[in-house]
Amino acid sequence: MKEFKFNIGGQDYNATVVEEASGALTVTINGQTYNVQVPETKAQAPRPIMQSAAASGGQVGGPKAVISELPGTVTSVNVKAGDRVKKGDVLLVIEAMKMANDIVSEVDGTVQKVSVSVGQNVSQGDLLVDLVADFVAAEAPGLAPKPAPAAPAPVSTPVAPTPAAGNNAVTAPLPGTVTKILVKVGQTVTPNDTVCLLEAMKMENSISAGANGTVKAICVKEGAQVQQGEAIIELA
Repeated sequence: MKEFKFNIGGQDYNATVVEEASGALTVTINGQTYNVQVPETKAQAPRPIMQSAAASGGQVGGPKAVISELPGTVTSVNVKAGDRVKKGDVLLVIEAMKMANDIVSEVDGTVQKVSVSVGQNVSQGDLLVDLVADFVAAEAPGLAPKPAPAAPAPVSTPVAPTPAAGNNAVTAPLPGTVTKILVKVGQTVTPNDTVCLLEAMKMENSISAGANGTVKAICVKEGAQVQQGEAIIELA
């Protein structure tokens, strides 16, 4: 059962509507009951959408009527002719069944005419506001889609110079950041000497020389990011 309260010409009405199994409606208005037969409603063909020069990627927009979707009383009007509105803006408020219902704009546009005023009773389907929707660019059917932005060119990772034949290189055992260089060029090292510190996975790792030799070159600087296998120290 549905209940409605409305006012027509200053007269208050209380109505209830009960849908029977046969499809008929039992309507009671101010205590007076009526049996209402509802004829089948033919489906309406969708109204064509006017698209100016849509086939050539032109513009779409134009007049748009805002109508009442329920009977009630206008309690607030928030716009006037000439106002600019955006999609979602509240144009007016209608009170129905003791509830305030915001009537919002479905488009960006300009108010052409307000057809109701505060305190006015409206029925379902009544015109509330005339809008002129903004014209916006429309993609033409069948046109090729816009190409996606090109992906940025990959950034090449600098590769440390390959040690000359006969030389040994201390390489990074895993990706990380060189936090400290502990040797200098010309310094003699043994296999167990720590030549640098490498931070990886939030742990500091000591990197040993791994062989006897003399530091010939330091291939990276402190703070450098290195990849697994990249040369850090070159030994002669």
